[in-house]
Amino acid sequence: MSKKENAEGFEKSMEKLRQAADQIQRPDISIEDALKCYEEGMKCYDSCMNILESAKQKIETEEVPKA
Repeated sequence: MSKKENAEGFEKSMEKLRQAADQIQRPDISIEDALKCYEEGMKCYDSCMNILESAKQKIETEEVPKA
């Protein structure tokens, strides 16, 4: 996956995560809908964390001094 695709994927996942959090905070949301939003939010969170972990590994690899 390219850097641009990672950035776009991260941004999309973050937006979906924000939307899920907003939905959960609504006072009129049912328990069932809140649970669906939570599950969707957790998928988005995992996606974001995977992208960040991949970026971290690339940064650490590039920081290793070459002999």
